[in-house]
Formats: sequence, structure tokens, C-alpha cells
Amino acid sequence: MQKYNQIAEFGKKLMALGKIENSLELIADEAKSLLNADRCSIFIVDAEDKMLWTKVSDGIGRIVISLDSGIVGDTYQSAKPQVVNSPYDDPRFLPNIDKKSGYVTKNIITVPIFDSKRDVIGVIQLLNKSRGDYNDDDLESLTFFANYVSGSLELDLINEKK
Repeated sequence: MQKYNQIAEFGKKLMALGKIENSLELIADEAKSLLNADRCSIFIVDAEDKMLWTKVSDGIGRIVISLDSGIVGDTYQSAKPQVVNSPYDDPRFLPNIDKKSGYVTKNIITVPIFDSKRDVIGVIQLLNKSRGDYNDDDLESLTFFANYVSGSLELDLINEKK
């Protein structure tokens, strides 16, 4: 129940922002706090150009990948969350991003973000849980969180296109 109260308090802050860059940064920070993760990237779907891109990505500049690349791409394609606790053993993992940044990914959790029509508009990706591996409780919490922020994110994306 404490995590759900934390998310409700966060919602009050989120609604006061309005700009997508500020919203994404706040969402990423809260997601890391919620699951005790080291890094968070929020990938936004660009269906027209068939890519996923980040405006917020801890420790590395903008990341752009195709809609079917990596674990994030698989999360988008399947519209299902993923837990990967041995990413270097997973053929979907994109190690070149770690090589470029010098970061070592130990575990990953990804959750799709749906719009009001139930289309995937983004993917939240958390890296390196501070203690242990990601589990079903983490998946449940991050899925609830993604559903909670989806309306605000959808409005921000609509406003950005104007």
C-alpha cells in the first residue's frame, strides 16, 4: 500500500508540470525511486518514422532504435512487460549502447505505456535494481505506475504536436 500512496503523491506533482521534458524527467526519477533502480529511460513511440526514442536517458544522450530493436522494441511489439535478469545472455539485448556509454547493465525491466485507445505510446525501461533481480512484485508496481502516468503523458504528447 505504501508504494501506491507514493504514486498518488507523485501524481499531484506530475499534473502541475505540463511540458513533456519536465514530465518525463519526473516520471523517470519516480520510477527509479519506486523500484530502487540505478537508471531509467522512457522511450516514446514514433510510428510514422518507425522508431523509439528517448528524451530522458540517464547517463547517455538521446537513444534512437527501430520499433523492433532490443528488449524495448520487443516490449513495444508484444505490448507486454519484460523482465530480463541476465541481459548479456538475451539475444534481444543491445550491448552496443553499454559499450558506447561505458555502463554495465545487470538487469532490466520494461513496461509498455498505453494511451486511451490502448495503443502503446511509450516504454519505461529501468536498469540495475540496487539489490537482487527484478521480480513479479516489481512488474506489478511498474505496470500500475505506467498506467497511472499514461494519461498525463498522452496529453503532453498531444500538446507537443500542436
